[in-house]
Amino acid sequence: MDSFKGKYTRVSAEKYEEFLKALDVNFLLRKAATVSTPTMEVSEENGVWTILTSTTLKSMELKFKIGEEFEETTADGREVTAKVTLDGNKFICEQKAKKEGQKSTRSIREFKDDECIYTMTIDGVEDLECVQKFKKM
Repeated sequence: MDSFKGKYTRVSAEKYEEFLKALDVNFLLRKAATVSTPTMEVSEENGVWTILTSTTLKSMELKFKIGEEFEETTADGREVTAKVTLDGNKFICEQKAKKEGQKSTRSIREFKDDECIYTMTIDGVEDLECVQKFKKM
């Protein structure tokens, strides 16, 4: 898992705006998110993993211990109960919405060689898969 650690930059994003729209993210925030080129830094200390995603406008930090549930407020403002598990070279994050009418999501960060493939789906939305690719810097 040491190979997961490092700094990455996004090189592509497929269906990102559609994904954000399906999560009811407003137009201006969608535009800001899709035109930015985020960096993602993955680190670990004493069993606590941190994934820090940063743009010029905003930084978001995901801190977790593998297999342990935690409370999180997502970048789009949803209150969720989240859990990250490890499957080979993948971090799989399940975010279950706590409020009625909000959506639950699943994301997979697959690490291979010098890249991370970040795939996101929304529970109940079968035909929408957002795939972002990050290259190690």
